Amino acid sequence: MCASIFKLSALRLIPLKVITFLLPFVFLTLAQAQISPVLLTSVADATQEVPVLSIKGAIGPAVSDYLITEINAANQNAAPLVIIVIDTPGGLVSSLRDINQVILNSDVPIACLVHPPGARAASAGTYILYACHIAAMSSATTLGAATPVSIGGPATPTGKDSKDDKDSDQAPQKSAMEKKVLNDSIAYIRSLAQLRGRNEEWAELAVTEAATLTAKEALEQNVITLLADSPQDLLTILDGWEVEINDHFLTLSLSQASLKPVSPDWRNEFISTITNPNIAYILMILGIYGILLEFYSPGIGVAGITGAISLVIALYAFQLLPINYAGLALLLLGIGLLITEAMMPSFGIFGVGGIIAFTTGSIFLIDTKQTQFQISIPVIAAVTSVSVLFFLFVLGFLWRSRKNSIVSGQEAIIGAEAVVFDDFDTRGYVLLGGERWAAKSDTPVCKGQAVTVVSIKELTLILKATSDNTQDELASGVEHCSNNKEPDNGSHPS
Repeated sequence: MCASIFKLSALRLIPLKVITFLLPFVFLTLAQAQISPVLLTSVADATQEVPVLSIKGAIGPAVSDYLITEINAANQNAAPLVIIVIDTPGGLVSSLRDINQVILNSDVPIACLVHPPGARAASAGTYILYACHIAAMSSATTLGAATPVSIGGPATPTGKDSKDDKDSDQAPQKSAMEKKVLNDSIAYIRSLAQLRGRNEEWAELAVTEAATLTAKEALEQNVITLLADSPQDLLTILDGWEVEINDHFLTLSLSQASLKPVSPDWRNEFISTITNPNIAYILMILGIYGILLEFYSPGIGVAGITGAISLVIALYAFQLLPINYAGLALLLLGIGLLITEAMMPSFGIFGVGGIIAFTTGSIFLIDTKQTQFQISIPVIAAVTSVSVLFFLFVLGFLWRSRKNSIVSGQEAIIGAEAVVFDDFDTRGYVLLGGERWAAKSDTPVCKGQAVTVVSIKELTLILKATSDNTQDELASGVEHCSNNKEPDNGSHPS
């Protein structure tokens, strides 16, 4: 092409200046023509991957973090669809609402599938299923029982005969807080049903009466959108499906799409581990023990560093979990009473009170009726037993050992008693612990005399006579030292 342009220039059909000006645009067009198909192919390949996320087990902070992260990533990558496979008995309300908020604000359609056969979308799973743009279930799966567990129980009878009226009068009345929680849950699930055009009446029954449905019944009652046997089957069915996203209708084109299972990364696994209430509880106790050990028996800092790290991780986990601060206060009170019992024995009064406060605080530490997020009773019993032994024996021993005399180091030398090795007036040697030390004294001392070390200057001991020696004994000792010296008679060898 360039050769043809230069031939035209040679024939003076196109001026050379014009050719020089146009050449960069020609090369740019050719480069774009070569690169554009590659870019378009890459974009097409990237957008045709459908992330498949999974909820298996209780819904907590780790599951919430995992779903929120991956749904946001799918929005950034402009994925054509996100599939969430659900099999859950329920979970924390705070985590549920965080997940639903991301689903409701997603620009990418979210399809939820209760799968595999035998799975369930109970309690919190029902709310998520209502929030998704497309709700699907496999055969032999169930949903419902969405009553808040803190107020769960048999519904108030509403019969018309006298027996039913009598039972109704005897039924326990809900407290104001229980009514608020229940009405809030009803309004929340009805708003989701209205948004997605699904059965509002049954949604309310799922909250008030813990109603449940099978997959076929849910489809017949307009609780779900469709039935699908697997994520791949769901992807095939949804090709060409029209879905409403943010008041706009979008037709899904999934003929070339492929499923991409996305598992939780190491961060989600770490959060899942530390937000296990049993793990967080043990980490908190280890953190407190480590810091206490470091204070009572200072060393190279291993106990203090380990305790500080454990305590910080535990506090991070607790801020993700529903903590009962009264339970935490009781737990800390119990630790304080056990420490007091170790330092100031009180015939067991502080010890018994500490055990009761520690155990009660541990039981009420996590404020939820979800069994998956409660501290196990065997774990509480084991930790309480170990804590009692730790505080009464280990800390008690360390506290008593602080009062023992020092037996090594410079502190053990100062105040110790030494024996004079040989007579001297100012400088000489003494025996201390079987070793000969250079010594200095302001008064003359005699061989075998007991002296006290008052300080150390470099490697020289500074001495003073022991307080047990009276002035007469000291005077006689000095005289004895003088008598031991050879008299000077003035004669000198020739």
